[in-house]
Amino acid sequence: MKRLFARWWRRRTLHDRLSLLVTAAVAAAVLTVAGIAFAAVSQIQRQQLQSQLETDARSIAAQPEQWRDGPPGPGGRRDLRHWRDIGPRWQVLGRDATVAGGSTNALPVTEGARRVASGQSPRQQERVYLDGHSYLMLTVPAARGGGAVQVAVDQAPANRTLTVFGLLMAASCILGIGGAAALGRTVARAGLVPVQQLTKAVEDVAVTMDLNRPVPIHGVDEIARLGQSVNTMLAAIGAARQAQRTLVEDASHELRTPLTSIRTNIELLLAVERQPELAHRLPPEERAKLLRDLDAQVGELAALTTELVELAREETTREPAEDVELTDVVDAAVDRVRIRVPAVTFTLAVRPVTVHGRPNELERMLVNVLDNAAKWSPPGGVVHTELSTDGGGRVRLTVTDTGPGIDADDLPHVFDRFYRAAAARGMPGSGLGLAIVAQTAAQHGGTVTAGPNDPHGTVVTIRLPTA
Repeated sequence: MKRLFARWWRRRTLHDRLSLLVTAAVAAAVLTVAGIAFAAVSQIQRQQLQSQLETDARSIAAQPEQWRDGPPGPGGRRDLRHWRDIGPRWQVLGRDATVAGGSTNALPVTEGARRVASGQSPRQQERVYLDGHSYLMLTVPAARGGGAVQVAVDQAPANRTLTVFGLLMAASCILGIGGAAALGRTVARAGLVPVQQLTKAVEDVAVTMDLNRPVPIHGVDEIARLGQSVNTMLAAIGAARQAQRTLVEDASHELRTPLTSIRTNIELLLAVERQPELAHRLPPEERAKLLRDLDAQVGELAALTTELVELAREETTREPAEDVELTDVVDAAVDRVRIRVPAVTFTLAVRPVTVHGRPNELERMLVNVLDNAAKWSPPGGVVHTELSTDGGGRVRLTVTDTGPGIDADDLPHVFDRFYRAAAARGMPGSGLGLAIVAQTAAQHGGTVTAGPNDPHGTVVTIRLPTA
């Protein structure tokens, strides 16, 4: 049953849900108030009947001898002979539970009344039925002479009053709940107008694919905050789509050059293979040089593809972050680059520092920086790596080379994708290495900068937050 209700509830619109919730809340309040009111009136009725019984019973029991032969005279209590169906009935019992006097209509002498008359019970209250009516009867001992006094009151008038009151309360509840339902639909419709406007605006964006048109925002309420979040999401999607388009365009441009060169060389080799008589035009040494160029170009293409994959990798596919001892990462990266570039000397000045990040990505970032420094360092040059803290919970990692340095006009662009300075266009590389460094540093909450080294060379500085 619960599952069926949950399924039914999920199929309702937000307008219907709000209407039902408002109606249910008002209905609960109305029914609670009605129930409390009915219970209070019922309790008051019972207390009034009980008080009437107690008062009359005490009055008769105080002077039972004056009531045995009828009610007192004009100077006494009012004549109870006139309390027919609309008032109490009374009866005086002797010690042996015989009726010694009473009102016009006799009351039944029950077993409980006999025990009170004989002194075996202090009092007895019970419900009896007379002439088709329910009476509340109280039996108490007489104050003098023994015996007991019985007083009964008809509950029909009180029950009729409660019934009428209950019907009025039920009608009021029905009208109140019906009004709450109508009010709930009105409130839901008025409250959902901003949501409908926001939905229409988002649907228009989905149809037109125009991510540069923000959703209109009115006010400062929760709907306005939702609209601001939607605009922020649209801006992020637009930026991601623009970055993707730029990456595809730049990648296609960068891939076209090595692919064209590889295709040209392969076509030349195939032409020689198909026409052996032209083999004299491609001497063995030229053939070997051509194959070496092909191997270098394939390696360059593979490196470029790897860098593109690293640059475009989504956050969800990355390795989990952990506390990393950055000194170990620096040592591993320096060892890798030292083997590849034996003509350059690598020096270290590090101290133990722990950061929270992804060790493989941090090592790849540092390898790219070291590769770039080694590429621009002359044979016998020195690449110095220093790791320290600069206060404020930040780690400073610097890589200094002794190369020609970076031109001042190129410094603002060295971390852009595929950017290559004029002096670097004749050297191998894709222009993605430092872009990957900047992206990795940003993903770890850090920054990277490049500047000149005194007297010559370049200093790349990476700052990361400590763990």
